[in-house]
Amino acid sequence: MQKELFAPAIKGVLENLDAKAPLFAMMDDTLVRKRGRKISGAGWKRDPLGPAFHTNFVWGQRYLQISAVLPDFEVEGRARGIPVDFHHTPSPVKPRKNAAREDWDKYKAQQKICKISTVGATRLAELRGQIPDRKIVCSVDGGFTNQEVFQAIPENTVLIGRIRKDASLFKVPEEPNGTNRGRRKYYGDRLPTPEEVRQNESVPWQKVRAFAAGKWHEFNIKTMTPVRWKSTKNRDMLIVIIQPLAYRPRKGAKLLYRQPAYLISSDTQMPLDQLLQAYLWRWEIELNFRDEKTVMGVGEAQVRTAAAVQSVPAFVVASYAFLLLAAHSIKAKSNSMPSPKWYPQKPSDRCTTQKILSIFRSQYWGLRIDSNKSGFVSNSHETRTHFFSPDSLSSALCYAYK
Repeated sequence: MQKELFAPAIKGVLENLDAKAPLFAMMDDTLVRKRGRKISGAGWKRDPLGPAFHTNFVWGQRYLQISAVLPDFEVEGRARGIPVDFHHTPSPVKPRKNAAREDWDKYKAQQKICKISTVGATRLAELRGQIPDRKIVCSVDGGFTNQEVFQAIPENTVLIGRIRKDASLFKVPEEPNGTNRGRRKYYGDRLPTPEEVRQNESVPWQKVRAFAAGKWHEFNIKTMTPVRWKSTKNRDMLIVIIQPLAYRPRKGAKLLYRQPAYLISSDTQMPLDQLLQAYLWRWEIELNFRDEKTVMGVGEAQVRTAAAVQSVPAFVVASYAFLLLAAHSIKAKSNSMPSPKWYPQKPSDRCTTQKILSIFRSQYWGLRIDSNKSGFVSNSHETRTHFFSPDSLSSALCYAYK
């Protein structure tokens, strides 16, 4: 069911890409909070919104999502994430202390299978099977930058993830001559850590241009290639160190800097601007999670069985993907429908999900109430009462859920 449900979304994204262009994707997990103690897959999970100095736990369900990058039709470099996979990843139920030995062995085996990184590698392989003739570039966060994912990279697939600043890196070992005996080496001499390379002034910075936060920026980066990492064994990797950008929290404030980023890529020949842009697009999946929970209502349905817990949220996420594709096909803009007077006027040229829903409601309700959609609203706000407005019913309906 999962494959057939998101197949139109995958097809819609591929139709908007060039024939030889790679498919950029993002993979991450999210937490849906629950209250019922008899809901399938619900359990105590680490709260991602908790403070860094203390680990909090919440009762909820965990889902894994893969989103594809759909380039914007209007602004070069801007893109939107389109969900193409949404999978429930519950943790196995821990047996009691006095349970039989067979139950504990089964529990430990299920722990390895249900590990989020293992499930992520499986879902990425399934996506690879649905798109056999196109290169896939997938960006992940530090939770998926481990051996379960990087040692199971499918063919014609590039993985980009965040790595620790103190990660142990090694040179590629020299080719053995005929006199050497024993097992072939995977790792050569130890290399400096990514943090040491960043602080090393003898290594020059390179300028790379990429789109982020609504405009183009020039990033300073350093690279190390080819390197070996123990989680990737004999695969050559590319390390990228990104210098943080300066920003002002408000007008007139002093410049501040965030933490640097350290990336690892399975493709050592990938252009740096393309690699950096693929990683910056990973933020789109976080926007997907926000819209799915706050706007589309993922997790609000009162379902408890294992089949319903998997199918109902996946259906809502698939509907959300179809909505974004429909808005892209009609080239929906933020000014497609004027906002009411009481709505805060935000200087944004990107059409939000809430705006897309408003456009959908106005078009659908306009057909149902036989209203002329070409002129049922006006951009100019004239002083008039609702008693003399010819489209008072249309306006009230279309602005009811703003």
